[in-house]
Amino acid sequence: MSITKARKQELITEFKTTDVDNGGSTASQVAILTERIRNLTEHMKQNRKDKHSRRGLLLMVNRRKKLLAYIKKNSLHEYEDLIKKLGLRK
Repeated sequence: MSITKARKQELITEFKTTDVDNGGSTASQVAILTERIRNLTEHMKQNRKDKHSRRGLLLMVNRRKKLLAYIKKNSLHEYEDLIKKLGLRK
């Protein structure tokens, strides 16, 4: 369900905004949350009655939604690039 340290580091290096970014930038956080959401969605397809994981999934989706709204408010161009890279909002 969770992602490995290596995969998390790959996402951070791909989506970092500055050279000293260690995963704290908003784009990196959104990328990591998206990966975790995709993994948990697969888990939920197999375990429909897992209410605790469902709650965690909803919390992650809401956190990602807030972060994306923040990016959109500050930089529309960066928001559009991030959405395109992650394959969100078809």
